[in-house]
Order: sequence, then structure tokens, then C-alpha cells
Amino acid sequence: METKHIKISDYSYDLPDERIAKFPLSQRDHSKLLLYKHGEVSEDVFYNIPNHLPKGALMVCNNTRVIQARMHFRKATGALIEVFLMEPAAPTDYELMFQTTGHCAWLCMIGNLKKWKEGSLKRDFSINGHEFTLVASLRRGEALTPEQEKLTTHSGGTNYWVDFEWNTEKVNFAEILEAVGELPIPPYLNRETQESDKTTYQTVYCKIKGSVAAPTAGLHFTDSVLSDLDKHGIVRDEVTLHVGAGTFKPVKSVEIDGHEMHTEYIVVHRHTFERLLEHDCSAIAVGTTSVRTLESLYYMGVYLEHHPDASEDELHVHQWTPYDDGRDGKLVDGITAVKAMQNILDYLDRNNLEALHSSTQIIIAPGYEYKIVKMLITNFHQPQSTLLLLVSAFLKGDWRKVYDYALSHEFRFLSYGDSSLLIP
Repeated sequence: METKHIKISDYSYDLPDERIAKFPLSQRDHSKLLLYKHGEVSEDVFYNIPNHLPKGALMVCNNTRVIQARMHFRKATGALIEVFLMEPAAPTDYELMFQTTGHCAWLCMIGNLKKWKEGSLKRDFSINGHEFTLVASLRRGEALTPEQEKLTTHSGGTNYWVDFEWNTEKVNFAEILEAVGELPIPPYLNRETQESDKTTYQTVYCKIKGSVAAPTAGLHFTDSVLSDLDKHGIVRDEVTLHVGAGTFKPVKSVEIDGHEMHTEYIVVHRHTFERLLEHDCSAIAVGTTSVRTLESLYYMGVYLEHHPDASEDELHVHQWTPYDDGRDGKLVDGITAVKAMQNILDYLDRNNLEALHSSTQIIIAPGYEYKIVKMLITNFHQPQSTLLLLVSAFLKGDWRKVYDYALSHEFRFLSYGDSSLLIP
């Protein structure tokens, strides 16, 4: 069956609420580890994962850090408005955004939007004993320029342009989020964010602020496990993909052709391409976000084969690019992963860049041929989700064997649940 005509109902299973882990284990690396090796399923404990990986292999993690992206404002009428930061709008660069003082703008989802049709929202806050006021203003319709209007719809779904202003130049936006924002834990946990989530819903190696959801496969790693991986000869590298709320977006169409993937922003440094080439472009991916990044890089390299002078924005990987013989109808035949990565490295050299900044909307579903990822560490995903499609594609359709085992052997599911190591 052509990938676009896959019925999402074929990727359903019964997930009882009691199997969803509402909180993590007290020791991250003591979670269960399901092992799928060439069709055989067994289990271990996560801290033993180095024993199951080949010495000298390259492991790639996503080093994004979850931001406190959820803010609440109360109107004078008493109505509570939730402003959920999705993506920086002015400035658009994540790093610059968090250093901004005085004012900035974000693309946001708005909760209780019908109660906020006009006017500004205000919230007082304090930092180091000093009192400040944050003002949020919704910009809609004619108040948006054509370019701003385009931004509000480009990432899949509609977000709203919100301007923020605060009455001090001594406080940057990162500090405001620490004071005002809440960590956005997944909606399916059906509970309020707790203080402990600020630690447990971050990986131990997170660095770059920008995600509104954690790359949860990485939550099982501890400094001890990382040290054991190093002793085992595993080479570790990192990419950055800022996870959007769209990762939780359900597939509502009957066939996946009707589902629009969200855009996510990636940053990959020169040394990562060099490491990939040293390892014949074969990698162990920690999590589906690392998968989406690595596999998207291949199609960026293919595009550069035919458009060597492209801009970083033009390297954006569209949802169906892998299934349409690559970009602009160009065949990908004969362009190996090694050639694609070398194309990107050459591109960085020509443009005197230390890192590639681009974006992806890639959907990985059965029918997809993996180019770089050879092993996958991942949690157990929701029924009828694009993440389950990704796993099925990786296992050549054998996902039910994994999920049946996990359900019948007391594995814990979703973000705070147990882990798996998949080796097709």
C-alpha cells in the first residue's frame, strides 16, 4: 500500500489508563528496557543498555531543553487565559529570543481564546525581590503584516501572534519564563505540573532551550549510564531539535495523507557531520526526534546535490519529500547517505558556517527506507500516533510484537514510562 493511503486505525491498540506512567521512577536508569533484536523480544534494565550496543558505534541524542512555555493571565472579569508559547516570532532565533530584554513576540496557542478578543493581559511578577509587570497583547487580522500572517500558519495548524512587553531592561525573556511560566507536561498525564517535573522532565544532557515537550527517550539516561557508554567505547554526539506541541497532535484523518505534520527546527554542528562520516553514516538514535533530525539530513544533502547554492530555509524537508523521489522530482538513486552528508559538510565550508540551521516536517511511516538510523532507543507511544508509524517503519511492520510484549509484561507507557532498544 502506498504510504499516503495508510489507515491510522490499523495502528491502534488498547492502552488502559493505569499503564500510562503518571510519574517517573525515582531512579531514571532503573526503568525496564525491552529488547527487540532481529525479531526476538526480551527484556533487561535500562542501566545495562551499554551491554547491548556494539563497541565503537555512534549514538546521537537530542540536547534540547524544555522551556516553561505555559503562562496564565487573569482578566479583570476573572476569566483565565492560557498562553502557550509555540515558536519565537520576533526575534525568530531561539538563542536571541531568550536574551531579549524589554519586548518580544511569540507564536502561541491560546486557551479560552473566546474570552480574549481584544486588549492586553497583565501579570505582575518578582525577580530577586524586584516587582515587574508582563503585558501580553494579541495581534490579529489587519494588525498583522502579510509576512506575520504567513508565520502564524506555516508550522501546521494556526498559532496566534502575541507581543510581550515588560518594564525593565535588566531582565531577559529567559528569566521571565523562569518566574512566570510553567513546564508543559504532556496532556495525557491528566495532572498539574509539579515542582519535581522541572528536573524529571529534562534529560541530564539538555542544553539548548526551546522545546515545549521533552525528547523522552533520553529521560532514562543518568551520568552513570553515560559514563558506562563511554567506557564501552560508544561515541556520543548531539543534535538539537526543538520539540513542538504538534508531537501530541492526534491523527484525525482516516488516511495519513490528510494529516499535516508540524514544523520543527533543527541545529546540527559541523563535528556531527564529521562523526557521521567517520561511522559510515550509521547511527544509534536516542528518541524519535533524533531520528527525524538524522533522516531529514539525508534529504537536505540530496537537495544540495542539485541545488548547491540553496539557502538554509530552502533545505526545509517537507512532509512527503521522502515518498516523492526527493525534491523537485529528482531521484535519490545513487545518492548515498555518505554523499549526502559530505554535500552538507561542503555547504558549511562554502558558506563558512559552523552549524546547519534548518527545519523539517518529515513524516516517517511504513514504506519509508531508513538511511542513517540503524538502532533506535525509544519509549512506548500512543495508539494511532505518527510516532507509532515511525516505529512500525523501523521494524518493517513488526510493531505489534513489541507492544503486545510490553502490555503483557507490565511495561509502563508514554513519556514517563519504560524504554526499548530496537534493532531490526
